Amino acid sequence: MYLCSMSNSGENQRKVAEFLLRIKAIQLSPDKPFIWASGRKSPIYCDNRRILSHPEIRTFVRQIATEQIEQRFGRPEAIAGVATGGIALGALIAQELGLPFIYVRASAKSHGTGQRIEGDFSGFSSVFVIEDLISTGKSSLSAVAALRASGLEVKGLLAFFTYGFRDAVERFKASDCQYFTLTDYPTMLEEASSSGYITEFQKEDLDSWSADPVAWSKQRS
Repeated sequence: MYLCSMSNSGENQRKVAEFLLRIKAIQLSPDKPFIWASGRKSPIYCDNRRILSHPEIRTFVRQIATEQIEQRFGRPEAIAGVATGGIALGALIAQELGLPFIYVRASAKSHGTGQRIEGDFSGFSSVFVIEDLISTGKSSLSAVAALRASGLEVKGLLAFFTYGFRDAVERFKASDCQYFTLTDYPTMLEEASSSGYITEFQKEDLDSWSADPVAWSKQRS
């Protein structure tokens, strides 16, 4: 199974979603959509780096992540963070597990050694990857490909949140990369609705975006 967006329990999954909404790591604005770098309009914006600014939430998320990695995949040899959002969060998880840490740049450096992977990976042969967010899956799998090209086995990948796009699921399957997330879009919507963050009408609108984000964006052009 390539998509397993479950934490230790449904309660923890909801708790992570509640935290992300509370600290505005996830912001919902279906009436005034955000514009992504691609130019596409979206009712959601996610920046999980905000977790780093909240010690109690940072600790909770780090502990849940490390527990789940070990339960699902066993103890890794090392942790690899995906730039940029997965670097600090990945380093925290590596510290919790007492493991080496490296990170993967979005692209190779244009100067110096021109390397894409930063850190010393001469002492191990496999890694577990940390990503902050899965959208299309392209940046995550580009990092996975770079690690594999460097001779490292990728045991799996953890992201803190996913939109759950079908094309992302298919890309991970095609790349033979197992992954899971601490929470996901449907869980977040249920939490946002039950807490009064969004109305039932807005929830329906947000559901329609998830079903077809391209069509949703075009309707608001």
